[in-house]
Amino acid sequence: MELTVKQKLYLKSKAHNLKPVVMVGQKGITENLIKEADCALTAHELIKIKIAGERETRESVAAEIAAKTDSGLVQIVGSNATLFRKRKEKSQFQLPKE
Repeated sequence: MELTVKQKLYLKSKAHNLKPVVMVGQKGITENLIKEADCALTAHELIKIKIAGERETRESVAAEIAAKTDSGLVQIVGSNATLFRKRKEKSQFQLPKE
């Protein structure tokens, strides 16, 4: 899912007060972790994931989770990555068009 710059700015403002709901530890990306992230995205649409490790590792892990959950990577700040996947019905977010 590709997000425009305006959409990312909007989602960053909404994600500011969120706490991480999924944690990536030493085992890295597992099938259970992907299922947990997918369930969290279905329930909340916008989530934060805490990723341990080096900066390059965090970026690749966040991109891989986003790809496997069919979500958009909003931002990575420190060890937290923010992901978004809009619900087909009853979404709580009105994304800007451009």
